[in-house]
Amino acid sequence: MKIKNLPWIAIAIFAVIIGLYPLLYFFVDMRTSGLLQSKPKAVLNSACWNATFYTHITFGGIALLIGWAQFSANLRQRYINAHRLMGKFYVAAVTLSSVAGLYIAFFATGGLVCVLGFSSLAIIWLISNIKAYITIQRGNILQHQNWMTLNYALTFAAVTLRVFLPLLIMFIFHDFLPAYRVVSWLCWVPNLIVALIIINNRQKNVNTPLN
Repeated sequence: MKIKNLPWIAIAIFAVIIGLYPLLYFFVDMRTSGLLQSKPKAVLNSACWNATFYTHITFGGIALLIGWAQFSANLRQRYINAHRLMGKFYVAAVTLSSVAGLYIAFFATGGLVCVLGFSSLAIIWLISNIKAYITIQRGNILQHQNWMTLNYALTFAAVTLRVFLPLLIMFIFHDFLPAYRVVSWLCWVPNLIVALIIINNRQKNVNTPLN
């Protein structure tokens, strides 16, 4: 095992664990624990909210599960048709999850700070997904790779949220609400910055701006 592969191995492990996490919502009543316990009963009893919430977590989980493997050059070269097929599944999953996420963001616990944080995430997630699809349809592989890097960094917000939130509660705020307000931005803004650094390093010798 090469040292340089360790970050990707960690990403894959977290992606699989958190990608499978939504299954709990189908077998366990999560309304009395976790993030749902802070929701008003009117929201939890809403058929529309429940439909969009389960759409968001289900397809977000699928995107998280399959997205990381798309970055492997070896897998792309050996199984290009599978890469393309999985890519289509990924784009569809992110589209459904981001649109649903934008809706449920307006019901976010924590008020306006969380509404803005999660709705901004959903919008950028959807736009970068569309851009990734358009660029590969045009045959622009480098731009496609860049947009997919950015997009999966936002998909990975599902992981960073679940890492940062308990840490913020235990060591800084000792309370859910202020921690949740911070994590509504902390779960994706650093990811976005890291993605932009990766993209910039990739393009140092290529005069092709991200557009």
